[in-house]
Amino acid sequence: MPGVATTAMILAAGRGERMRPITDSTPKPLLEVGGRSLIEHHLIKLAAAGFKRIVINHAHLGDQIVSALGDGDRWNIKIQFSAEREALETAGGIANALQLIDSDAFAVVNSDVFSDYDYARLRVAAQRLLDDAKWLAHLVLVDNPRHNPAGDFALQHGSVLLGSKDNLTFCGLAAYRADMFAALAPGERRALGPMLKTEVQAGRVSGEHYHGSWIDVGTRERLSHANQLMGHRQK
Repeated sequence: MPGVATTAMILAAGRGERMRPITDSTPKPLLEVGGRSLIEHHLIKLAAAGFKRIVINHAHLGDQIVSALGDGDRWNIKIQFSAEREALETAGGIANALQLIDSDAFAVVNSDVFSDYDYARLRVAAQRLLDDAKWLAHLVLVDNPRHNPAGDFALQHGSVLLGSKDNLTFCGLAAYRADMFAALAPGERRALGPMLKTEVQAGRVSGEHYHGSWIDVGTRERLSHANQLMGHRQK
């Protein structure tokens, strides 16, 4: 497999239950912020950061996502799609797409994240995983939002830890080694959280604390907030 990290995956298979009824007819990744779909914001940033191949999983109304994005030529990238009959959760979705991922390490972005984080840093993180097999994952952590006050993981000297009162929130931006998902069968439904905790306990997960803007666009209120933030940036 190539020795340069230029592959990323966008997770776009979620149903968007908390956004209903909007998501009954429009998949959440195609909801717009600042006149552009959430997923297109990611594609533009990934392309600018030097990613060349993007794998996108989809389930609910996935044909709309395929139709809207095409093969990626307009962003000078190559897009491939990993279809799921029913959403396989995060780890299951990644494992199901491994056959399309041409690298031992790759970036992963949640499609419903809106942030000014520079995706060139994800390329650096993925390259580090390629170069040093000690690490299986690298997580971007942020200050705890109101909807996740207890946080998820702590960070100490670049290593992710469990069970700290100084927890931060995993923001849905990461890099992983393919090895982490190799034991999962294609089509197997599996959550990512328990797998991450196992690897964190084993000391195989690095991380960083990002202090910039970040929104988990999981509700209509947060979608409105993202549009307000984008409006301020464009002024």
